[in-house]
Amino acid sequence: MNEKAFQDLGSVSHCHGCGDDNEKGLKIKSHWDGDEAVCTWRPQPYHCGGSRDTVNGGIIACLIDCHSLNLAIAQAYRSERRPIGSAPRISIVTGNMNISYLQPTPIDKPLHLRARITRWEGRKVWVQCTLSVDGQLCAQGEVLGIRLEKGKSKK
Repeated sequence: MNEKAFQDLGSVSHCHGCGDDNEKGLKIKSHWDGDEAVCTWRPQPYHCGGSRDTVNGGIIACLIDCHSLNLAIAQAYRSERRPIGSAPRISIVTGNMNISYLQPTPIDKPLHLRARITRWEGRKVWVQCTLSVDGQLCAQGEVLGIRLEKGKSKK
């Protein structure tokens, strides 16, 4: 991919799944593919779940969550015709997430994520994301993101 990842452009800084500044994080990298986002991520042996050969379900949920919200943030910047990460910063947080685990996800191969926005209403955005390995669908999720209002703090 020639284009820089959303995360490298400043979409998110400290998040465990996608923040470049989090040295213990997963450091996923999401890229445009038309209006969708794609990501390839390689799990390590310590990302295992119930057995050494499968990826932990929480790691899978984190990957789907972060990839989906990075797409939403990138699309918000794109809609405003501004560079990702420019001021004022756009923040979109998880409001709800539903994950379906369809089959065990092997730990010894790259994971491929693909996300697309299905609906946007005001501050709410719905994103569908799939996770596959070697063309086999392993998990899918729907994430509801909520855009934080400028000048409002989280309580």
